[in-house]
Amino acid sequence: MTQGWVRAAEDFTEQADVTNWPARVVLTLVVLALIGLAVWGMARGWRARAARQSDVPPPAATPEGFRADTLPPVPGVYLASTRAGDWLDRVVVHGLGVRSRARLSVGTAGLVLERDGAADVYVPAADLRGVRLDRGIAGAVYERGGLVVLTWDLGPTTLDTGFRADRTDDHVAVVAAVRALVDTPHPDPA
Repeated sequence: MTQGWVRAAEDFTEQADVTNWPARVVLTLVVLALIGLAVWGMARGWRARAARQSDVPPPAATPEGFRADTLPPVPGVYLASTRAGDWLDRVVVHGLGVRSRARLSVGTAGLVLERDGAADVYVPAADLRGVRLDRGIAGAVYERGGLVVLTWDLGPTTLDTGFRADRTDDHVAVVAAVRALVDTPHPDPA
């Protein structure tokens, strides 16, 4: 009887092969290759979209001495810009498709979105076409009235730009300030 216990104890001391290392290495390389292929495809698609949007001019630079005399900076998130009327057609040229922290300021000359890590977006008052509270832009969807959408002309292209304030109470103030700019007649700059 003790002989059975000794044999059982010897069985426990033997190491069993638990890993097939060659198969594990191959599977790891396949997964890494698939991830690399996906990243390459996304980068290629982003560059192709930018090439298709080469007709969109860069936004104007913020004028020297711009004053936020209508609405002081409102902190929030710049979501993206899309072609007006198509909330999924993200515009990627000139950094307009880059989501970033931002502060939106409104003055009598227009509005500026000061973005962290990306170029600021200045919209002259004469180029503003409308403003509204909406639910989504460029694949980002929020509650009803969860973001401000600014409609404006960038050269021959009309854009919708999404901004979500940190405090949703600020959305009403942003819409009121921008609507006042839209409703004010502006002389043609030409």
